[in-house]
Amino acid sequence: MRIKAAVLREHDGPFRIEDVELADPLPGEVRVAIAGVGLCHTDEVVRLPALGLLPLIAGHEGAGVVDAVGPGVTDVRVGDHVVLAPDSCGDCVNCQAAHPAYCTVPAGPNTFALRNMTGRRLDGTTSVHDADGGEVAARWFQQSSFASHTVVAARNVVVVDPEVPVELLGPLGCSVLTGAGSVFNALNVQPGTGFAVFGAGAVGLSAVMAAQVAGAGTIVAVDRLPQRLELAKELGATHVVLADEDTDLAAEVVAATGGGAQSIVDTTGSPRVISAAIASLRLTGVLGLVAFQQGDVAIGPTDLAAGRTVTGIVLGDAVHRELVPRLIELRRQGRFPFDRLITKYPLADINDAEQAVQAGTVVKPVLLP
Repeated sequence: MRIKAAVLREHDGPFRIEDVELADPLPGEVRVAIAGVGLCHTDEVVRLPALGLLPLIAGHEGAGVVDAVGPGVTDVRVGDHVVLAPDSCGDCVNCQAAHPAYCTVPAGPNTFALRNMTGRRLDGTTSVHDADGGEVAARWFQQSSFASHTVVAARNVVVVDPEVPVELLGPLGCSVLTGAGSVFNALNVQPGTGFAVFGAGAVGLSAVMAAQVAGAGTIVAVDRLPQRLELAKELGATHVVLADEDTDLAAEVVAATGGGAQSIVDTTGSPRVISAAIASLRLTGVLGLVAFQQGDVAIGPTDLAAGRTVTGIVLGDAVHRELVPRLIELRRQGRFPFDRLITKYPLADINDAEQAVQAGTVVKPVLLP
């Protein structure tokens, strides 16, 4: 079918709204009419020339309504409201142990990238061609949802309550889930403990909300933008730290938590900030890194010697079909108002939304096709 999509053709160029041809679902696949899709910093990765992905349709925080199913699909039906999830095999030891973000099939250190960051199926094919018949990579995180429609594997959709505004739910597939899952799953934040997050964007603010749900006694948000810190306080932060050049971040967090945080999430990827986060941990504390690391991190000879742990976290170490419905229910209860992070844009204004993300003037743009 003919669809509208935001296609990126030049690494330093704009997204262009184009008419492209989307193939019908193959066995095991479904077609989804996108209702809303979040724009995430990870979508900027497609601009790296070394990856050689272009032309490509990005977008990996999609949600919408199933309007066609391929042969053999029995657990998803036309009319289902769904949130789209990244790809995993579902059968390997990690998937079976409820760690799909660390899927090991196909074997190798770049399994996640092979499944989700090539813009193609594992066999190298794509489901989209442009007006001239040329291939367009259209499986970014196995969804490429900067479009009016997309074709995805049925195993990668989460059926959700149709009473919830589906256009708001796309960020539950990545940024919101990453922040919340890091708190609930990877770090297992306990009631009464000290928690901190470095970077109060969509991931960090979702972690703040989750930490409040988990009952953390102290919740510290660190960011360089005062407006983000004000929102963090409204969403559950008990303390905030403005990260300017003169601020001793570790000293501020240690003071706020009464000796150091038991759990910290870093969303910045900045080596300087990560080093400060390590110094902000109490003994036995755990730091989770969720962002692309921007360089080598200096770890002092005693930083980890007293029981501190630094661990990487992918997608909150969450099972989408378990955590997404939980977050929706928490929103219904008024305990996890993730929609307060969202600013809506028409898909045609995707370049304006991207600039707003880069400038930090919005937390989470959601594009409406």
